[in-house]
Amino acid sequence: MESSDLTEVQWERLRPVLPPQKPHTGRPGKDHRIILNGILWILRTGSPWRALPERYGSWKSVSSRFYRWQRAGIWDRILAEVQRQADAEGRLDWSLHFVDSTVVRAHQHAAGAKEGTRLRKHWGAAVADSARRSTSGVSAVASRWSC
Repeated sequence: MESSDLTEVQWERLRPVLPPQKPHTGRPGKDHRIILNGILWILRTGSPWRALPERYGSWKSVSSRFYRWQRAGIWDRILAEVQRQADAEGRLDWSLHFVDSTVVRAHQHAAGAKEGTRLRKHWGAAVADSARRSTSGVSAVASRWSC
């Protein structure tokens, strides 16, 4: 087990929220804990699925379960349950957890340009100077016969 994998306490909190381990039909899947540790490794490192270490199983299996759980709403259920547990234990201060657009900074290039800037003048000159370099066969024939 890696030091960044789920601890026993963390696993015991998440295990009841996850779907049943054994499928009703077909081959049994890899253990949820191993798959979940693989998903968390991907989210923590930002690596592509194909870079997943072998100890977590096939990257295809891990990514497949991630997206299947996403479609089934399991991640939403996990978040709600973890929040409920933390709130019940008094470890969640709702006054500190919010997102406000006034604190999200825009990128420096998102400011926009003023009217009549050099860029606009330059763009207008470039458009005026650009002659048509090629024509399609139909328009070339039509221009010859339009005398």
